[in-house]
Amino acid sequence: MEKIIRIGTRDSQLAMWQATLVRDLLTGNGHTVELVPIKSEGDIDLVTPLYEIGVQGIFTKSLDLALLNNKIDVAVHSFKDVPTQLPQGLLNAAVIKRGPVKDLLVYKHNTAFLDDPAYTAHIGTSSIRRKAQWLRRYPQHQLHNLRGNVIKRLEKLAAENWDAAIFAAAGVERINVRPEKSVILDWMLPAPAQGAIVAACREDDAFIREALAAFNDADTARCTSVERSFLRTLLGGCTTPISAYAEIREGQLYFEGNLCSLNGDASITVTRQSAAGNTEGMGVDAAEEVLAKGGRAIIEEIRHVQR
Repeated sequence: MEKIIRIGTRDSQLAMWQATLVRDLLTGNGHTVELVPIKSEGDIDLVTPLYEIGVQGIFTKSLDLALLNNKIDVAVHSFKDVPTQLPQGLLNAAVIKRGPVKDLLVYKHNTAFLDDPAYTAHIGTSSIRRKAQWLRRYPQHQLHNLRGNVIKRLEKLAAENWDAAIFAAAGVERINVRPEKSVILDWMLPAPAQGAIVAACREDDAFIREALAAFNDADTARCTSVERSFLRTLLGGCTTPISAYAEIREGQLYFEGNLCSLNGDASITVTRQSAAGNTEGMGVDAAEEVLAKGGRAIIEEIRHVQR
C-alpha cells in the first residue's frame, strides 16, 4: 500500500501557501500527500504581545507535538519562527530556496511622515526586532502591538488611526496581497532565516527524510544556518531584538548581524565574509564579537525589563 505523506500546517492563508508549496514539490517527485491543518498557540492568542508570552516556538509547538505523536509526517514552518533548539527526535530536513527577505512598510496615505522629525507617526508591529530598529531611526514615533495572520493585520491597519505597519515582504507577496501603498525597508536588517521555509520531520523516519532532502536548497540552508547560529549564541528568540542576514555572491558568503536595545538607543552590528564552503563557526564567532562589544549588557537590560 502506498504511503500517504501527511503535512501539518497552521491554517492561515500564508501557512497553507507554504505547505502547498512543499506538497507540490513532493507530488512532483511521485509522492501522495495530504494537508493536515493544526491551530497554533500563536494563532489563538492574538492579544498578548509575543514578548509577554515568552515562549520560543509559539507558532511551531503544536506541529512539533503532532509530529512527535505521529499524527503528521512533515511540519512546514516559516523558518524564522522555528526555535534554534528543536525538540528531541525532530530535525529540519529541507530548507526551501529562499524568497523575499526584507521587511515592508505598508502605509495608509503617503510616506511624507518619514521625513518630518516633528511628526509623531503611529506604526503597527508586534516584532521586538522591528520596533527596536524603527525607534533607533525614528525615536519620536509611537509603536503599537499588531498580531494575527497577514490578512488580519492588514485589516487592523485599515481600521486603526495609524500611519503605517511593518510586514515581512515574503508574507504579503506570497499570497498576493501586497498593497500598492507599500515600500521595501532596505535599511532594516531582517530576522534570522526570514523569507525561508523549512520542512521538519522525525529523525527516525528515513523515508520522509529522503523525500524532503530531494528539494533542500544548499545555499539557503548554509545562509540560514549561519544566521541561526548567530541567534542561538546570543540566546535570542521573540523577546530579543536580534537581526541577521547572510547571502552568497560569486562564491562568497557575506554576513551582517545586529543586536539592539529595546528602544533602539544601543546597537551593535558585526559583519563577516568568507568562502561559501568555509562558513563553519561564522555565526558563533560573529555573536561572540557582539557580546564582547557590549552585547551582554544589552541582553541583561532586556531580561531585567521583561522580568
